[in-house]
Amino acid sequence: MVKKSMAALLCLSLAFTAAACGNKEDGANSGGASSGGKTKLTFWTADRHDADYIKGLVEKFNADNQDIEVEMSVMSENYVQSVDLAYASGQAPDILNAKFDFVNMARKGYFEPLDPFMKDDMKKRFESTLRDSANTYDGKIYTLPNYGTTIRLVYNQELFEKAGIANPPKTLQEMVDAAKKITDMGKKDGIYGFAENFKNPTGAMERSVRNILQVSGYGVDGYNFKTGKYDFAGYKEVITALKQMKDNGSMLPGVESMDIDPLRAQFAAGKIGMYLSYSAEIGVYQTQFPTKIKWAAADVPSIDGNIKGLNGMNGAQWLSISSSSKNKEAAWKFMNYMYSEENLVKYAETGLGMPVLQSVAEKMKAPDIYGYKEFVPNKSDAIWPIKPNVDSSLQGLKYADAFWKYVLDGSGDLDSIIADLSKRYNDALDKAVKAGDVKVTPDPNFDPMKLK
Repeated sequence: MVKKSMAALLCLSLAFTAAACGNKEDGANSGGASSGGKTKLTFWTADRHDADYIKGLVEKFNADNQDIEVEMSVMSENYVQSVDLAYASGQAPDILNAKFDFVNMARKGYFEPLDPFMKDDMKKRFESTLRDSANTYDGKIYTLPNYGTTIRLVYNQELFEKAGIANPPKTLQEMVDAAKKITDMGKKDGIYGFAENFKNPTGAMERSVRNILQVSGYGVDGYNFKTGKYDFAGYKEVITALKQMKDNGSMLPGVESMDIDPLRAQFAAGKIGMYLSYSAEIGVYQTQFPTKIKWAAADVPSIDGNIKGLNGMNGAQWLSISSSSKNKEAAWKFMNYMYSEENLVKYAETGLGMPVLQSVAEKMKAPDIYGYKEFVPNKSDAIWPIKPNVDSSLQGLKYADAFWKYVLDGSGDLDSIIADLSKRYNDALDKAVKAGDVKVTPDPNFDPMKLK
């Protein structure tokens, strides 16, 4: 038993090599070593939905640049921890995907400012997409966007029809009722109405609860942009709905230990009625989990059917250069290639992500891919401001873990949990502000229906 525990710990500790836990894609020799006149660069990402396509771009770059070789690694688990360990041990990659925990990584000094590398025309091309604490930090540019991801309710049309449900839900109650009808109809065949990837409660709620609350007029993960404070009161009805589906058996059994890919596999097999997720599902069901089921995507339901806010989409960060790289010029050459308009247009045309740059949207040809049109950003979608990240100063459970614990076992009183979360998050916010880790500027005129 001790040997197994030690082995598991060693695997996590060595995860930054991308090989110890079997998640290496092409190799992961860190540090940007040079040998035989060729500069070797390491590139880390945690994006799996586009890994095969990006690998092709890397191979083309290597073929066209005889003096540089980029080695790409896809980290399937523990990406943020792996990056932290890599920097602590002096084995950080040269280029890394910055969309995971951007603010904390920027604050720790992991990224090299891009401003000195960017020419004026490139700065102008991206200036309308740059946001503080998303692309910039302390006035310096650290990463640029490529694609955006919209969030929709993904549902199995065949199961909806068999259960006698005419339309996808527009309210929480309709979602709960639909999940119950599908489960009652299909449970004998292993079919259930609802699922999310609750192995990681934060990841699950960031692709579902967050957006239900946004379109209902609330902020981001409990943060109120008007007051500059955390207030989790809005979660009560949504968490109550989740608990109702869990208690009445409408959730797929085992969701508490289910990651997103196993969930997708079950959906592709026709075993799940609906779930909420990103536009990455378009490519997932074309290549990763090919399926013959008839599925579609619909707008995220609101609490009561009234839309009081725009549906949040992601679309800020992508690649960054490591501040510890010994070959920053070579790293920028690779990044400049990846961010070329030609490559961004081609990327958008694959259907792997929605374009963020208007120039790309105007030049691309919309891919003829099943489900693509339903995920295209519309006037109801927008990129929200970035909330202050207080995780490093937070005492106790994170909001998603606390709420999911309640959904699972019903322990505690929901009102008390909400009050406790609001207090602990605001205490953490005050502490982070005093330490200079975050900046807070209340915006009394903030309107969730009028985002830039």
